[in-house]
Amino acid sequence: MMDQNQNQGTTPKRKVTSRQIVALTGVVLLALLYIVTLLVAIFAPETSFNLFMICLVCTIIVPLIAWFYSWMYARSTGKRAVGDAPESIQKKE
Repeated sequence: MMDQNQNQGTTPKRKVTSRQIVALTGVVLLALLYIVTLLVAIFAPETSFNLFMICLVCTIIVPLIAWFYSWMYARSTGKRAVGDAPESIQKKE
């Protein structure tokens, strides 16, 4: 009886997946990249253009790498990936 009362107020812990970790790492990496680019543009304007170009390229590459990891992880574990066709289309083929 005592155990039921104690568990009612608490929520179970969620499992953090590797996909979530990769996505969060990508978001943090992009945010840090933008902050560094802004600081360099303020304090060292002569090199800011090159860093801005690097930032633009990384804005495309970092999410692509995160998506590719997620896709490869789904393929290797047999789970459904984000870019997969719906199951009804896969069954027809």
